[in-house]
Amino acid sequence: MRAVSARTAARAGLAVAASVALTLGLAGSASAATSTRTVTDGGTTYNLSLTAPNTAAAAGQVITVTGSGYNPGQGVYVGLCVVNGAQGANKPSPCLGGQDQTGTTGASHWVNNTLGGTLPNSSRFGTGGTFTASIFVKATLADGSVCGEDVTCAVVTRADHFDTNDRKYDVHVPITFS
Repeated sequence: MRAVSARTAARAGLAVAASVALTLGLAGSASAATSTRTVTDGGTTYNLSLTAPNTAAAAGQVITVTGSGYNPGQGVYVGLCVVNGAQGANKPSPCLGGQDQTGTTGASHWVNNTLGGTLPNSSRFGTGGTFTASIFVKATLADGSVCGEDVTCAVVTRADHFDTNDRKYDVHVPITFS
């Protein structure tokens, strides 16, 4: 009887250990979402693709965002913004951190082939209009509104300050906070 109890206990312990390992493995890897959009600008068609985690910690965390297919001649901002409507319908705003020109919040990133890489939180486009950016996101915005409760938020790209009213480069990846 003792051998059966020990064997049963060992199996139960192994099952618990496997369950914990699986849970920790899943918790450590955030799933990502991708949003796409095809736009024509100046007679050229661009197939935009933006990928970001679909969940983040409400208190805040740094996430990695990647993009491809962008027009290297049109700079974009990458950040967490309030969105209203479909991609390109309305300017994503307000955004967490605004234009982080000093590089203190890390809440936005500027991708631009003229000045990118020379200023804090900026970089240049890679081959094929690609980029990778790390940005800080959190659920509560500067005005006190909370993503998912008061407003709808997404990780977005949008045309930079040189063409701020151009909605062609607005791409939204919905994000939730836990």
